[in-house]
Amino acid sequence: MAHIIVVGNEKGGSGKSTTCMHVATALVRLGFTVGALDLDTRQCSFSRYLENRVEYMRRTNTPLPMPTIGALPNIPAASLAPGENVHDRRVADAVARLDGQNDFVVIDCPGSHTRMSEVAHSLADTLITPLNDSFVDFDLLARTNAEDGKVLGPSVYSEMVWSARQMRAQAGLQPIDWVIVRNRLGTQNMHNKRKVGDALDQLSKRIGFRVSQGFSERVIFREMFPSGLTLLDMRDAGMAGLNLSNVAARQEVRDLVKALNLPDVVVRF
Repeated sequence: MAHIIVVGNEKGGSGKSTTCMHVATALVRLGFTVGALDLDTRQCSFSRYLENRVEYMRRTNTPLPMPTIGALPNIPAASLAPGENVHDRRVADAVARLDGQNDFVVIDCPGSHTRMSEVAHSLADTLITPLNDSFVDFDLLARTNAEDGKVLGPSVYSEMVWSARQMRAQAGLQPIDWVIVRNRLGTQNMHNKRKVGDALDQLSKRIGFRVSQGFSERVIFREMFPSGLTLLDMRDAGMAGLNLSNVAARQEVRDLVKALNLPDVVVRF
């Protein structure tokens, strides 16, 4: 069975699709087979990123590490069992098609609460939650006291993850390894950065997740989307003369893949 990596956060703009793309292609580069599934049926950012990559390889005749692109099937109403939810079936069938032929399956969830996102979270062996370094994003995880910054209790997204964990426990599956990835960190040790870090440390002990640093705010991440490229593709794509910012960004990708502690993965790029 494939190890399922779900990238989820109910708020848009946190870097989910960028994280999906870099993790998925990094694993292929390391020699694993990887399936990719986009559950955001409206924006389809992960799918578009992958399509841009296919087009870049065709246009430039440049081979690049590429995951297998999955798709959500259309389910005829007549094929549903009594009481069966069509969204449950679509996700289950899509994952099943990728599961048997890949070492990993990377699933991108929409930046909103949907039934398909719920199902995906219950399937996650590893859950990655990219989080912009602000209390606006932190509020999806927990409520805090405005005066002293203490965590008052879990919020909507944490409660959804808790439900997914309960479903896995009832099915006799291994617990979800939940990793909060701090994106868009400032380069300076600002007061807000420290406060968010302290709040995450408090919450991690209460509801059980790990914290990893993700991607800093860099223009290069946005520039690569139209070509479907990642930071690890720059040499393959003939981009010579990497500047210090690009080198630092490549190291952030390496550090994130290492921090995920995925089975049998030894980072050597």
